Amino acid sequence: MSSDSWKTVTVSMSAICLKLITVFCLSCTAQSDAALGATENSGVIWKNVEEHVTIQCKCPKSGHDSLTLKKGLNEEFEVLVRVNDKDTINKQFSDRLQVNGAMPNVSILIKNLTSNDTGPYWCVYKMFDAGSTKTEITKGLGSVLLVVTDSNKPTCEEADKNLIVGSVVITAAVLLCIILSLFVWLIHKSKSKKPRRVPTNDVYEDMRGTLRR
Repeated sequence: MSSDSWKTVTVSMSAICLKLITVFCLSCTAQSDAALGATENSGVIWKNVEEHVTIQCKCPKSGHDSLTLKKGLNEEFEVLVRVNDKDTINKQFSDRLQVNGAMPNVSILIKNLTSNDTGPYWCVYKMFDAGSTKTEITKGLGSVLLVVTDSNKPTCEEADKNLIVGSVVITAAVLLCIILSLFVWLIHKSKSKKPRRVPTNDVYEDMRGTLRR
């Protein structure tokens, strides 16, 4: 298979994996928002490279001290941390992120999107309780799954078409090899098969004639 065909197969498999991840993340987001109350900003957002997206973080409770916009299935990456209206932005988003609004309702704009920005984003609020010395963590509204695609890459339909054509060619070649192998085997078998001699009773008849004399 040529290098172009392998690239096509890779693109197709990547698209399938992305769809599976999308379905899984969407189910997690839907369950989270179902407990908090769904908003128009919840769910999956599809964007192209170099476009922008706005994430609306809201909290059903008041009095929270900080907001953290996290990224990843396990919320392992911190994009933005706002404490007392002071923002700390991750260096990967330092020149592409703009924050508007006051706590607890904050609008977060991410510009010049790249494919690396794909993933779930979570609005996490924290409130420190001085009486119990504990920190209350609340999952806010507005958590979304962002999917950034590159329109310059081959579409799934084109990749599927090329994959089908390649599969048909390979299948036809294998079938032809099987037919040729069977044909050669039959010819070899027919040549190696010797004709069977039919036994005669000539010698037996001669011996009987001799004894009668």
